[in-house]
Amino acid sequence: MALGVRFTYPNANTTKLETVAIAHGTFDAKSLIASARAAANGKAREEKYRGATITIINVNDQMKVFGLWNMKVDQLAICVLDPNSLAMGSVANVHAAIDAGKRGRASADLISLALRDPNAVAGFGANVPRELLNKLDVGNDTMAKDVSSIQQVYGSIGSTQTDVSIMLVAKTDSVQSAKNLGDTVQGLQQLGGLFIGRLAQPRKALAENALANLKITPRGNELEIRTQVTAANLAALIK
Repeated sequence: MALGVRFTYPNANTTKLETVAIAHGTFDAKSLIASARAAANGKAREEKYRGATITIINVNDQMKVFGLWNMKVDQLAICVLDPNSLAMGSVANVHAAIDAGKRGRASADLISLALRDPNAVAGFGANVPRELLNKLDVGNDTMAKDVSSIQQVYGSIGSTQTDVSIMLVAKTDSVQSAKNLGDTVQGLQQLGGLFIGRLAQPRKALAENALANLKITPRGNELEIRTQVTAANLAALIK
């Protein structure tokens, strides 16, 4: 799955993200759309765009993402790009995906980053635009400078019967930037315990688990962050 994110700034204190997902696999894309229409209970319509058929579902509801935060979804557009590929997102972004065609697919560089761990349940890789980082309000100039050095992020999620492991790597613009970013993350790790105590269960148990297993390792111009949590703690949060 490739995700394209468009970010805009409606006002000085708001960053709006619009995402389109391109999913490719051995699934039957047309059957998936038929299932989505059936689940929509009549709240779906179709439109044509450049020869493609787009199914638009009126969701107009709040969705809880991973048990952590709420996201408002108005309309979800789904389009078959080829027999085994789907585009999903807002209507405008699905239009853009159709316009881009194969030129808009994920680059070989990002795919390589996402596939670093062949045993992972899921892998990911992303470019981090400098403009987006410059707009982040992280509280102080030193931290802002460290964060703005990030050029790409990649990582993976692994799973056993008892644990879920997470690896996140930030690729920065220099060896010194990676070291400085590592010092900043270690400082935040030390402060984390103060804030975790204010969380309600089951978030508190999951956060304590993740913080206790956190490992921060600079390697050249990259900063690697690893942690793992018990599957039971994660399941308690997202169920």
